[in-house]
Amino acid sequence: MSISKTEFARRRKNLMGLMEPNSIAIIPSSREQVRSRDTEFPFRQDSDFYYLSGFVEPDAVLVLLPGRRHGQFIVFCRERDPAMELWHGYRAGPEGVCERHAADDAFPIGDIDDILPGLLEGRERVYYSMGRSAEFDRQIMGWVNSLRGKEASGAVPPGEFTDLDHMLHEQRLLKSAAEIRLMRKAGDITARAHRRAMRSCSPGMYEYQLEADLQHEFTLSGARHPAYPSIVGSGDNGCVLHYVQNSAKMRDGELVLIDAGCEFEYYAADVTRTFPVNGRFSREQRALYELVLRAQLAAIAQIKPGNHWNQPHDASVKVLTAGLVELGLLKGRVPNLIKREAYRRFYMHRVGHWLGLDVHDVGDYRVGGQWRLLEPGMVMTVEPGLYVSPQDSKVAKKWRGIGIRIEDNVVVTESGCDVITAGVPKTVEEIEALMAA
Repeated sequence: MSISKTEFARRRKNLMGLMEPNSIAIIPSSREQVRSRDTEFPFRQDSDFYYLSGFVEPDAVLVLLPGRRHGQFIVFCRERDPAMELWHGYRAGPEGVCERHAADDAFPIGDIDDILPGLLEGRERVYYSMGRSAEFDRQIMGWVNSLRGKEASGAVPPGEFTDLDHMLHEQRLLKSAAEIRLMRKAGDITARAHRRAMRSCSPGMYEYQLEADLQHEFTLSGARHPAYPSIVGSGDNGCVLHYVQNSAKMRDGELVLIDAGCEFEYYAADVTRTFPVNGRFSREQRALYELVLRAQLAAIAQIKPGNHWNQPHDASVKVLTAGLVELGLLKGRVPNLIKREAYRRFYMHRVGHWLGLDVHDVGDYRVGGQWRLLEPGMVMTVEPGLYVSPQDSKVAKKWRGIGIRIEDNVVVTESGCDVITAGVPKTVEEIEALMAA
């Protein structure tokens, strides 16, 4: 299960169809990052570079030249090197990039200073995402300045630079059928991991032991890495939105909030579940949990073509605010409380974000100053939450330190939406039954 060469080619063709005539697009790969001294972090390709090529090696540059008779898709990459491959593994080399990734031409990355200025010359516009890599920004400007220095002898440097991000990221926002299949697979693996964590949880365990369960299930299923650092926060730690220490001992009577998702074939899942360490919700925990669940279901009901991006968030705010008044955590009329955002004391984030190659995926949320309309093929998270600070002296002590978030991944379809992470229990009864078993 992977993206086909045909789909990668279609992506490049679509992007080049949006570019101005006589232009060039330049996209560098990610680089290996030092972890400590002479070891590196596991390499992960830049999402834009991968989206257009499927090539997963570092130290590469992708070039698109729409209309070029001698080939529109060019790659600069590392050469084959038997000695280095003995230590670090296979390299495709220029020939392999042409053969396996359908490049029209490929050259050694060491030759880029000699070749790329010639590809830039005479091009009216350069599409490039300035500001991501200061080193590569300087390299690009060096090539352009070298051409400017030769204008007297007839060289023609490019006249304009245009940010590539908007065009490319709008294209990435709408997922193909193949992409949704991969995201569904990532969701299935993540669902198994969350169910496993629920089954294994018990008082006295450490948060990192549940994290180990998650990671083992990811890897066992072919997803070698999490899509982001896993959050396993028990007790008060569940009120810290991006808690990643995962080092505390879990105690009887606490909730544990797990926000974790795998990355499968470069596509992310992002799921949150909150459940009792001992397998049984207390009265207060259940009351807040079921309020958050009602808010999530109300938000999901708003996801369909033609509705705008913010409608799910508005729905979650209405449900949560009314519920907080009913439980006595807020006082006042619901419309007034919403207008002055009183709910933000307990619900300080938005209901979701785009999801895809990046866990917080690309694509604008507003178009022309207005919330964008939802379209089939968009994928988003839906993750309302309530977090009662352990230091909040304005609420009864029984509520303090309860942090709850429920998150699923949702695809916009022609007729509405599809929750692709529904394999994780989320009603109180389902969770307690699974943990009891």
